[in-house]
Amino acid sequence: MSDTTTPRIASHMPGFLRRADPAVATAFACIILLLIFGSLYSTSFLSPEYLLQQLKVASFLGVIASGMMLVILLGQIDLSVPWVVAVGAMMACAAAAHGTAGMVLAIPFGIACGVLIGLVNGIGVAYLRIPSMIITLATNAVAQGLMVVHTGGFSPQDSASAAMRWLATGFLLPGVPNAVVVWAIVGAAMVFVLTRTTFGRAVYAIGNRERAAYLSGVDTRRIVMIAFAVSGGLSAFGGVLLAGYASKAAQAMGDAYLLPAIAAVVLGGTSILGGRGSYLGTVAGVILITLLQSILSVMQMPEAGRQVIYGVVIIGMLLLYGRAPASR
Repeated sequence: MSDTTTPRIASHMPGFLRRADPAVATAFACIILLLIFGSLYSTSFLSPEYLLQQLKVASFLGVIASGMMLVILLGQIDLSVPWVVAVGAMMACAAAAHGTAGMVLAIPFGIACGVLIGLVNGIGVAYLRIPSMIITLATNAVAQGLMVVHTGGFSPQDSASAAMRWLATGFLLPGVPNAVVVWAIVGAAMVFVLTRTTFGRAVYAIGNRERAAYLSGVDTRRIVMIAFAVSGGLSAFGGVLLAGYASKAAQAMGDAYLLPAIAAVVLGGTSILGGRGSYLGTVAGVILITLLQSILSVMQMPEAGRQVIYGVVIIGMLLLYGRAPASR
């Protein structure tokens, strides 16, 4: 077949196929394969109840991965996610123990703590030019130390508020868990910001080439700082939801979400080098990771094995995107 026939064939393809991101299409194809594979282990794997439960579990990772995607689009990384998740959960539960006012302010207080940590990360990266890997590891360690001091090294005794439990486990819409609704709202807001706002266009521009974005008039430092603040806030919000789901916070409850959040973003086609990716891909990556976790649980795969799998996925995607010429 001659080379001239390829454009002719492509011109006859449906428009949505020509516009489809291959990475996103691959992620959704893998989801279908996992569903088929899972059904071989359990006949209830494809039942509506089980799939809805998996979607509910995916919502917590989806909220956290939304912030991670924003940072990765900049060509940066946020390694403070584990203890920002724990800070959000533990501070929200601690606030809920202080009467009616604490109950009302528990959720925004937990999120605000995450935003504050994100601001520290953003200032360090944008204004002090500290590599994001270093500053976010440092703030993660500081957050861990502060929470150990707060609890005295023991398991947190405070419980989640009724609002936190309702947000994570209740049903505002019949048959649809509130956690799924929350993820849908966060996702819709993220899509709007990335595709319809100046901030979103600036994020992609910085990820492609920060110097060019700066010379074109973009306040790159402010954009980077805001992106890290949003990432911190969404990680803390994920912690608030997890605390509501479990009715309490726990030490190191966010440790299991760092690698899956990164893996979900890169599996969905967001370049680890920044500047390229869509939120639909992140949604596919989150669902893919959640189904993979479910199958590994059915297969009784130990946690160490799961972490190895996530690491291999990230390395593989990094090698794939690393073939692209650097534009930074």
